[in-house]
Amino acid sequence: FKRLFSYVPEMYFSDFVMIHLGVQIRLAGSGSTQCSGRVEVYYGGVWGTVCDDNWDVNDAKVVCRQVGCGTALSALQSAQFGQGTGKIWLDDVACSGYEGSLSACQHRGFGTHDCKHSEDAGVVCSGEKNFDSLTVSSILKSVQIRLAGSGSTQCSGRVEVNYRGVWGTVCDDNWDVNDAKVVCRQLNCGTALSAPQSAQFGQGTGKIWLDDVACSGNEGSLSECQHGEFGTHDCEHSEDAGVVCSGVRLAGSTRCSGRVEIYHNNAWGTVCDDSWDVKDAKVVCKNLNCGTALSAPQSALFGQGTGKIWLDEVACSGSEGSLSACQHRGFGTHDCKHSEDAGVVCSEAQHLPDIS
Repeated sequence: FKRLFSYVPEMYFSDFVMIHLGVQIRLAGSGSTQCSGRVEVYYGGVWGTVCDDNWDVNDAKVVCRQVGCGTALSALQSAQFGQGTGKIWLDDVACSGYEGSLSACQHRGFGTHDCKHSEDAGVVCSGEKNFDSLTVSSILKSVQIRLAGSGSTQCSGRVEVNYRGVWGTVCDDNWDVNDAKVVCRQLNCGTALSAPQSAQFGQGTGKIWLDDVACSGNEGSLSECQHGEFGTHDCEHSEDAGVVCSGVRLAGSTRCSGRVEIYHNNAWGTVCDDSWDVKDAKVVCKNLNCGTALSAPQSALFGQGTGKIWLDEVACSGSEGSLSACQHRGFGTHDCKHSEDAGVVCSEAQHLPDIS
C-alpha cells in the first residue's frame, strides 16, 4: 500500500497517516508503548492532553483505530501514564465509537476545560502498531473531504476528496442520503438533509476521484464506503455530487427534542433563550426533518450545555432555511449563561419529556 503514497518520504509516513485521519494524536508517558499511553493531541502547532471527564471505552476505540492499534482494551483515567505538561486540549469527549478521528467526537471545544493534568486520559489498545499489516482500505480512511462551490457553506456544498495530494470531486451515480450522512458525520456537521446531484453547487474542475459510492450510512468516512477505484469513473463534472447538512443538533433528549446546538467555526455551541419562541423552534425542527414545532423550552430544560454560546436574541419568522439565517446578535455575542440554553420539542419526537 505504501506505493499508493510513494510521494510521502518514508520517515514521515506514519505521521502522514495520523495527520490525515484527523487532528494528529500520539500515545506518550511513563510506561507507554506504541499502542498504550497517555493520549495527546496536536492542535495549533502544540501538543496537549485530553481530560478524563466522561472518558470511556468508546473514546478509546476511536483513538486505537486512529493510531492503527486494533481494538480498545481499556480507557484509563487519572493520569495512569503520568501527568502531561502544557495544554489540555480536549474535555468531555463523547464518542459513539464509530468516528474516524478523536476530533470528530463531541467535545467542549479545543482548549475549553476545567481539568488538571492529574486527570489526563489514556488508552490501552489490543495490538502493536504494524503498518506493514494494515490493509489498503484502512489507509484510505485517511482521505480528507471538504465542501466547496457556489453557495457552499461550512456544512453544505460540492463534495471534494483529497487523494494523493490532489483535490477532486465525487460523481453522483447512485449518490443518496446514506452517502450524505457519512459526509455530514465526517465533517461534524450534524445530520444529512439532502444529497444534491447534477452539480447543484457548481461544477468542479480536474479530477473526479469517486464514482458509484454506496454507503450504508454508518461508516466513519466516505472512503470506507463501497466505491470503484480512485479515479475510475464514467462521469463529467456536470454530475458532481453535493450534500446539505443540518449544522444543528439536539442534545440531552431524543433525535427530535432537546437542547439546540449549532456548529460554527469548527465548534458546537448552544443558543441563548432570550426572545426564544416557537417560530425559532419551527426553523430548527424543519432543519432536522423533525416535523413541526410543538414547543420552545427555555432555561436549559434539557440540561446545561458547555463551551460556546453561539447565538442570542434569535428572531426567526419561521420560514428561514436555517437558524443562522434568522436575525440574531452575531455569532458569539451574548449576555447569557448556560442556564439559559434554548431547546425544542418537535412533532416527530419520541418519548417526549414532561415539560409541564
